[in-house]
Amino acid sequence: MDRIEGQIEERGYWGSKAEFLLAVAGNVVGLGNVWRFPYLCYKYGGGAFLIPYLVFVFTCGVPLFLLETAMGQYTQEGGITCWHRLCPLAEGIGYAGQLILLYSCMYYIIILAWALFYLVFSFSSQLPWASCDNTWNTDDCINLVANNLTLNRTMLINSTPAATEFWERRVLSLSGGIEEIGKINWEILLCLVAMWIICYFCIWKGVKSTGKVVYFTATFPYVMLLVLLIRGLTLPGALQGVVFYLYPEPARLSDPQVWLEAGAQILFSYSVSVGALTVLASYNKYNNNCYRDSLWLCLLNSCTSFVAGFAVFSVLGFMSQEQGVPIAEVAESGPGLAFIAYPQAVAMMPLPQFWAVCFFIMIILLGLDTQFVAMEAVTTSVMDLFPMILRRPGRRECFLLLFCLTCFLGQFIMVTEGGMYVFQLFDYYACNGACVLFLSVFESLAMGWIFGAERMFDIIEDMTKSRPNYMFMLCWKYLTPLVSLVSFVCSLVEYTPLTFNRWYVYPDWAYALGWLLALSSIVLVPGWALGQMFARKGSLKQRWHHLCSPDKELPLTCKQTAEMKESAEMEDLVQTDRDEHENGR
Repeated sequence: MDRIEGQIEERGYWGSKAEFLLAVAGNVVGLGNVWRFPYLCYKYGGGAFLIPYLVFVFTCGVPLFLLETAMGQYTQEGGITCWHRLCPLAEGIGYAGQLILLYSCMYYIIILAWALFYLVFSFSSQLPWASCDNTWNTDDCINLVANNLTLNRTMLINSTPAATEFWERRVLSLSGGIEEIGKINWEILLCLVAMWIICYFCIWKGVKSTGKVVYFTATFPYVMLLVLLIRGLTLPGALQGVVFYLYPEPARLSDPQVWLEAGAQILFSYSVSVGALTVLASYNKYNNNCYRDSLWLCLLNSCTSFVAGFAVFSVLGFMSQEQGVPIAEVAESGPGLAFIAYPQAVAMMPLPQFWAVCFFIMIILLGLDTQFVAMEAVTTSVMDLFPMILRRPGRRECFLLLFCLTCFLGQFIMVTEGGMYVFQLFDYYACNGACVLFLSVFESLAMGWIFGAERMFDIIEDMTKSRPNYMFMLCWKYLTPLVSLVSFVCSLVEYTPLTFNRWYVYPDWAYALGWLLALSSIVLVPGWALGQMFARKGSLKQRWHHLCSPDKELPLTCKQTAEMKESAEMEDLVQTDRDEHENGR
C-alpha cells in the first residue's frame, strides 16, 4: 500500500516463515534458560526436577503456547484486541498481560546495561574483577585467581571475592538499602541509553525490521553457547559439576516449592499468558502451520535449557576444584551467576578476555531478543487498539519513541546506588509466577469453555489442515486451569517476603509497593469483566451472552461455511416445499 498522508497503513506480515520462527525462538529462549533452569535443577533434586518440569510442560506450557499462537494467527490482532474479538468478557486478560510486559520492559533491559558494562571491561589488559588492586576494593578483598593462593573455609567466610566486590561496589555502587537511593551511576545510565537505542532501531519499522534483525540476534547466541559448552566440558572438574547438576534426589519431589518453581519456570520460559506469542503469530498468514511450529519451538526451548545446564555447571565444577570448596557454594541463580560466578570462573581460564567477551555477547543477545519482542508486543497491542490514530505514516515510530522514553525515565531509580533493591522488587512481585499463573487459569477457562475448545480445534484444523491431538482439548478445558489454579493458591500459601543477599529485609512500605505491583495486573481480569457487565444494557442474561459471543466478522472455517451452506439449502428446501404446498391448495 502506498504511503499517502492520512492513510491507514496495513499491519503487514512476516517476510518469511524463518523470520517468525526466529523471532519466537529469540523471545522464548532467553536468560532464564541460561541462569535459572540449571540453578533450579541443582537446587531442587537434580535429574528428579525434570519430573515436575515435564508435568508442567505437557499440562501448561505446550497447550498454552499452541493456544496463544493460534489465537494470534486466527484473529490477526494484538494481545488486547484478540480477546475483544474472541471473548470480550476476558479482555482484561489482554490488558493484564500487557501490563506485565510493560513492567518487564522497565526492569529487564537493566540486565543488558550491566552486561554491556562488563563487555566493555572485558577488553581490558587485566580483567578488573580478577584482582584486588583497584580503587573500589576493600581490605577484605580476596583474589581467587591467584595460583599460589591456598584457600580454606574461614578465609572465604571472612573475606569477599574480587568478582563480588566489582559487582557490588563498582557496577552497582550498592547502598545500605532501598531507603538509601543515593546518586545516579552515570556509566550504567550510558549503557542503558545504548541498549534502548539498539532496541528502538531493531523494531521501529515493525516486522520489516524485526524480521531481519532476528536472523543474527536469535542464532548467534547458539554459536556462543556451543563455544562455551565445549570449553566448559574440557575444563578440569567439569565432570563433577555435571554430576552435581543432574544427580537425582527423588525425596525433593515431596516439597511443594519444587513444583511451584517448575511451574513458574515453564510459564516464563515459554513466554505464555502475557500476549507476546499472540502478537508474533498475528503477523503470520492464515494458513501457516502454527501447530507444528509450536511443538518444535517448545522442544527447542526445553532442550536449550537442558543443554545450558551443562555449559554452566561444567564451569562451576571447574571453579569448585580450583577453589577447593563445594559446588553448592559457587552455584548461584540470577544476576549472581551471570555477574559474579561466571566472570570469576572466566578469570581463572587461559585467555580470560576472549571467554569474557564470548559470554557477555551471548548474555546481551539472549536478553535483546526477549526485550525487543516484549516492546513489539506492547506497541502492536496498543496500535491495534487505536488503529485510526496510530496506523498512519510515521505514527508507529513516534509512539515507539514515546514508549521507550517513558520506560527509560521510569528506570532512573534503578541505576542509582539503591537501584538494585528496586530492580529485585520488580522482578519478585511485578512479574512473578503467581501473576502469570492467575492469567493462565482464566485464559484456559475463557478459551476452553466460553469460546469453546472444540471451536478452537476446528480453527486450528482449518488453518493447518491437521487436527491437534485430543490431549490439547483435555488440557485447555481441565488440566491447565486446574494445575495453574492449584499452583497459584500454593504460591500464595508458600509466600516468603523478599530479601536481598539473604540478609537485607525490606521495610514494610516496600513490601506494600511490591504487592501493589503484583495486584495491579491480577485485578484487571475480574475488574474488567465486572465493569463490562455493569456498563452494558439489557438483562443480566443478555449482557452475559453478548460478552461471551465472539465477533461475527471473524474468518469462517471451512466447517462453518459448509454448515451455513447446508442450513441455507435446508431453508430453501423448506421454503420450496411451503410454496408448492400453497400453490397446490
